[in-house]
Amino acid sequence: MTVKIKVDDTIVLELIDYHHAEMMYQLVKINRLHLREWLPWVDHMRTVEDFKKYINNSKQRYTNHTETGYVILVNHVMIGRIGFYNIDPVNKSASIGYWLDKQWLGKGIITRSCKAMIDDGFKRLRLNRIEIRAAVENFKSQAIPVRLGFTREGIIRQGEFVNNQFVDLYVYSLLKEEWESRR
Repeated sequence: MTVKIKVDDTIVLELIDYHHAEMMYQLVKINRLHLREWLPWVDHMRTVEDFKKYINNSKQRYTNHTETGYVILVNHVMIGRIGFYNIDPVNKSASIGYWLDKQWLGKGIITRSCKAMIDDGFKRLRLNRIEIRAAVENFKSQAIPVRLGFTREGIIRQGEFVNNQFVDLYVYSLLKEEWESRR
């Protein structure tokens, strides 16, 4: 069964599966320089086989209810990835992570996709808290939680190792009651 979240008339989020491996590989290959600036995993993903292993692990985490990873499709063309990570069913929290093909930046796709993910997280997954983390220098990524009404809580100092250096991360959060009061 293919799990999908309809964002709007052109954007669909589709649960990641093995048939996405080749396209994910090609997408990362052409966006490698763009993506590696902020994402620590990019340099380790060099072959289609790497993506098949990643997808296998992602599917296992989905089965274990600790992750829901989706590809972002615009008119059936894959342009990026979004998902819930570190799903904590006891504390009813999760983090959203995302990346997008460089040519699709600035079109509101991630913001709209995050809205759909947030709705899904609070309704279907019954989360109470959703986080987004972004490097303090990654202004484009920070704009997403700000636009969506998240609260910037603080900084995780040297929270991620990217390009052979530690980077500080802002932590943004949104509570279910805040989201519902704005709807």
